[in-house]
Amino acid sequence: MKAIDLFAGAGGFSLAARECGVDVIAAIELDSAASETYRKNLVRNAKQKPHLIEGDINQVNIDDLMAEVGIKSRELDLLLGGPPCQGFSTHRINGAGVDDPRNDLLLRYYEFVEKLNPKMFLIENVAGLLWKRHADYLETFLELAEEHGYKIHFCDILNARDYGVPQGRKRVFILGIRHDIEVEDLVFPPKPTHFSPTSGKSPQWRTTSCVFEKLTDELIEQYIEDYFRPKTKLTDEQARELLRSLDHGEPVSEHDPCNFHMQPSEKMVARFVRTPLNGSRTDSGHTLKCHSNGYKGHKDVYGRVMIHLPSNTITTGCNNPSKGRFVHPWLHHGFTMRHAARFQTFPDSYEFCGTSTQQAKQIGNAVPRELGRILIKSICEKL
Repeated sequence: MKAIDLFAGAGGFSLAARECGVDVIAAIELDSAASETYRKNLVRNAKQKPHLIEGDINQVNIDDLMAEVGIKSRELDLLLGGPPCQGFSTHRINGAGVDDPRNDLLLRYYEFVEKLNPKMFLIENVAGLLWKRHADYLETFLELAEEHGYKIHFCDILNARDYGVPQGRKRVFILGIRHDIEVEDLVFPPKPTHFSPTSGKSPQWRTTSCVFEKLTDELIEQYIEDYFRPKTKLTDEQARELLRSLDHGEPVSEHDPCNFHMQPSEKMVARFVRTPLNGSRTDSGHTLKCHSNGYKGHKDVYGRVMIHLPSNTITTGCNNPSKGRFVHPWLHHGFTMRHAARFQTFPDSYEFCGTSTQQAKQIGNAVPRELGRILIKSICEKL
């Protein structure tokens, strides 16, 4: 099976496809640091090397690309892609993002659908794509795809935590399948593989703990004192049992090139010292300037990630504690880039290139490898 990955980023979708036995024959990515990450992990030393185009997708001649990789219309099995989503982001308020030129990239994706005529296409984007203010872009894309011979089997939100990813991450996925492809018994999206602790089902959602090393007895007692005793109804013994049962990861190798974090200022370190385990910014006594007029938002910034729950969404600011609950569970600094990548289920062997800011952008924008693998596997089995 063959696939092409548009807006490939650091390669989360491509890595997932490769793990499903799909030959990713080409990828397009504008960002130079992300392209280098893709090249380092998915092109060099690969038996089947994707043709990586580092450049503006608007400047790519689709006919030339098809000739370059030796594929004709209707021969491609799967077209992947996550068009840049800043214009659709739910963080934008009021009318922001409505006329963002990056929104047009969704329709550029359609042009590849029209030319390549793949058997299937799978798109990932932020939940804001479904907002009414962006309806024109989405409706135009869906109408064009249907007019061009595709049935839209799914266009809705999935949460990565339901598929073994240790974070709450809501994203829109769109699956289109060409009308001549027989998929009567297709189940998409696949049934969840992980469940809420209150559901009575197992396995339960993977928790933050699986990204970090095993809790020591001293840390367990500190968690009980800082969080479980004052903020939950669990007895100390129940909390102790819960914490001891949590899954855990291995310490990050000191030789891992992604084992680094943003260096906090002395003031930030002091703030983190005052922040209890599982604690938030307000627990540390820190007040933001924007709260001077009674504003109640941005509650998660400078907070510690919650050890016994899936983490908050890993974003492009995951290297910066001022952007969310991106403070280490018990140390007084932010996530390392390896920890952030683990939240996105990248293997430790996957090396990201560029500065801290560039790596965080790549990691935060990526399709979680495990979610991508489950989705691609479910549709590829029908081909």
